[in-house]
Amino acid sequence: MVSAAEQMAANTSWAALGKATDLRNRILFTLGLLIVYRLGTYIPVPGIDGLALREFMEQAQQGIGGILTMFTGGALGRMGIFALGIMPYISASIIIQLLSSMVPALEQIKKEGEQGRKKINQYTRYGTVILATFQAYGLAVSLEAGDLVTDPGLFFRASCVITLVGGTMFLMWLGEQITARGIGNGISLIIFVGIIAEVPAALAQFFASGRSGAISPAVIIGVILMVIAVIMFVVFMERALRKIHIQYPRRQVGMKVMEGQSSHLPVKVNPAGVIPAIFASSLLLLPTTIATFSGSDAGPVMSTILAYFGPGQPLYLLFFASMIVFFAYFYTFNVSFKPDEVADNLKNQNGFVPGIRPGKKTAEYLEYVVNRVLVLGAAYLAAVCLLPEILRGQFAIPFYFGGTSVLIVVSVTMDTIQQVQSHLLAHQYEGLIQKSQLRGKGSKKRNKRGPARR
Repeated sequence: MVSAAEQMAANTSWAALGKATDLRNRILFTLGLLIVYRLGTYIPVPGIDGLALREFMEQAQQGIGGILTMFTGGALGRMGIFALGIMPYISASIIIQLLSSMVPALEQIKKEGEQGRKKINQYTRYGTVILATFQAYGLAVSLEAGDLVTDPGLFFRASCVITLVGGTMFLMWLGEQITARGIGNGISLIIFVGIIAEVPAALAQFFASGRSGAISPAVIIGVILMVIAVIMFVVFMERALRKIHIQYPRRQVGMKVMEGQSSHLPVKVNPAGVIPAIFASSLLLLPTTIATFSGSDAGPVMSTILAYFGPGQPLYLLFFASMIVFFAYFYTFNVSFKPDEVADNLKNQNGFVPGIRPGKKTAEYLEYVVNRVLVLGAAYLAAVCLLPEILRGQFAIPFYFGGTSVLIVVSVTMDTIQQVQSHLLAHQYEGLIQKSQLRGKGSKKRNKRGPARR
């Protein structure tokens, strides 16, 4: 059954966008900051040999270079000031969230409301600086080892670290401003725009390979159909729910007796969203990035990592799938859906699952249901992320197309559209309230004039 709010959202006319001034300002503010982000990807880091870097990235485009370019919106391919992207912030936020579920002190801070949330955000920023510093220094050393720097030395390393860390912190600030004063989740939109910006060039390269005969027309049609099918499958699975029936007993409020009500507790098939895929990707990208930029000077350990954990390799696919499944379960039960807390909330609200005792038994039942649902959710995430990797290796597609990118694009698009519809609904409700108030004032004036006429 579709709720009344969803029916109203479906009937909402997008022409009302012109009347919703606050929503229009939010959208324009978001677009403005995203344009600033795109311009920043074209500002290069000082001291980079542009020609050597371009040749290197063209050679690495089919492998790790294509993945990194896709996630950073092309900034890494041009070695721009946003070359690290927003990935250090995402990694730091996930690590802090996981630690806040395991460390009692952080868990207590998380329960302190708004003040606790501010402290957690501050710790996340500190973690972002630390991770970005390590990654920037590793990238600077790797660029020197790969002969991609005009004047290697301590000055280049220092300037590279300062520039890249500053770029990442500026991106983090942009994301927070979009979330607070714009529309949608700022961090997700930055990743979304970075992925979308690289799609036209990738498609042009793909069709150029088809015209040159490197790829057969059948493969081109098959890839297009596969992309459409994957997007449809992701949309279906992201909206899929397992509804747990909840019953509320009859209760007395003052002199009135309220009848018992029934509701449902929605459990998404994929409660963790794209977090498992993003975190697994970040774990795989860090060592292979350093190994790739190190070039021929890489040590035996890095050479082995690059050989066995390169995109499309069996160990790469196995580790990727294992990390996705692990983080799907770990993130769900420690962050997004805690059965004990949900059971306590139901008990405090006098709600219960029919046939299940409130409290511990309800928590065990919820854990049992979520465990079974997550089998399907984790398998769906792993399949969407690994299927394009396998097909790329089989058909030698000359650009990177990953399931993680599709997951991010589809999820961010759905969330942003939902937020726009929510703002439009709020605007409609405000209009209805204002009309009812005006009608109420008009009826009062007529009632006051009535006795005078007699």
